[in-house]
Amino acid sequence: MKHSTRLISIGLILLLSASGLAQLPAVADGEAVPSLAPLVERASPAVVNIRVSQTVTRSSPYDDPFRRFFGAPNSEVASAGSGVIIDAERGFILTNHHVVVNADEIQISLIDGEILDAKVVGSDAATDIALIKVEADGLVEMPIGDSEVVRVGDFVLAIGNPFGLGHTVTSGIVSALGRTGISRNGYEDFIQTDASINPGNSGGALVNMRGELVGINSAIISRSGGNVGIGFAVPTAIASSIMRQILDYGEVRRGLLGVTIQAIDAEAAEALNAAVDRGALITQVVPGSAAEKSGLKVDDIIVGIDDKKITDASELRNTIGLMGSGEDVHIEYIRNGDTLVTVAKLGQQQLARSTGAEIHPGLEGAQFASSSTTNAGGIEVTEVEPGSPAAQRGLRSGDVITAVNRRIVRNMQQFQELAGANSILFLLVQRGDRSLMLQIR
Repeated sequence: MKHSTRLISIGLILLLSASGLAQLPAVADGEAVPSLAPLVERASPAVVNIRVSQTVTRSSPYDDPFRRFFGAPNSEVASAGSGVIIDAERGFILTNHHVVVNADEIQISLIDGEILDAKVVGSDAATDIALIKVEADGLVEMPIGDSEVVRVGDFVLAIGNPFGLGHTVTSGIVSALGRTGISRNGYEDFIQTDASINPGNSGGALVNMRGELVGINSAIISRSGGNVGIGFAVPTAIASSIMRQILDYGEVRRGLLGVTIQAIDAEAAEALNAAVDRGALITQVVPGSAAEKSGLKVDDIIVGIDDKKITDASELRNTIGLMGSGEDVHIEYIRNGDTLVTVAKLGQQQLARSTGAEIHPGLEGAQFASSSTTNAGGIEVTEVEPGSPAAQRGLRSGDVITAVNRRIVRNMQQFQELAGANSILFLLVQRGDRSLMLQIR
């Protein structure tokens, strides 16, 4: 038993020494003890705690005339999160969109306790990534690693601000890659880890054994709200792409293929006499779109984008949505039993946005965008405030509204006109693979 323990210890020593960052502390009981302390000491100064405050309007218990005269009561709420300094010279910090959204004031605190005011440079709800900025000298940045080479089983650290306690470090491994279906409102390709991630860790760093940032900690799965060993981080490949678009264009310019699709399974493939049991069947090609220009046609089955296999419609939407407009993508597809490849230069999603309160009282608390990656038209629900009228009526982030009172809507103008002209709305909503009808009064 002692011999086995010694072999494990030696293995850990070799692993940590290979990183060039982890070192050994003083000898204990005649044997060297491995430690991640040198790596943590180097990486931690680049992780900041974030305090966000915002003023919210609370519902008044009084009737409307009283509210109109006195106004609804307001209160200030504060929340905590984390962030990672990725450019010390310019003061840029990556964090989560949900950490800073609707913030009236943002303050960050460094590991030495210094507090700085920060402002949002740009934010993207669909990937849950935001870029904020501070003005300061002497900041320490964390190098950005390549999340594309991360493997299941790699050792990682999670550094952040759980429960507002301040800098906290946990360790674990990469449990899985390419996780989707975690959140309902965006594009996903999460790194899963068992390194403990708790509320407040959002926006913090997932760090490899070279001290490089490989992910922005974003979400957990938990029934209690605490860690159960299943956490998720946005890979740096996505976070870096979003950051570059924000810095280059002042906004995120998400790619658009321009097709309507539906999933293909084995049963559908048999009915179509198609020699494939997974993929995304094109049911409509938008005129003038990237898809049409590349030669794609109705009845083609898309089975691959670049080097990634496409198994269903949501995977295609997610893959294209994580790419920027103007990118060239190689599309593998099946046509009449033949496997073909074409190249498409992605167009740009048109992001006409609106708030629910501007459209209909029953939609208050929701944010809408006229955008689609793979569907021709529809209104995407990008955010829903918990407890709001929109939430109470069943709307969720990620829903796509395709019709109002049985009339198809393809853009924000149509949605506003139809919803604003009726006191009672029947919304046809696409939620994942399901369709449902919601009544809004």
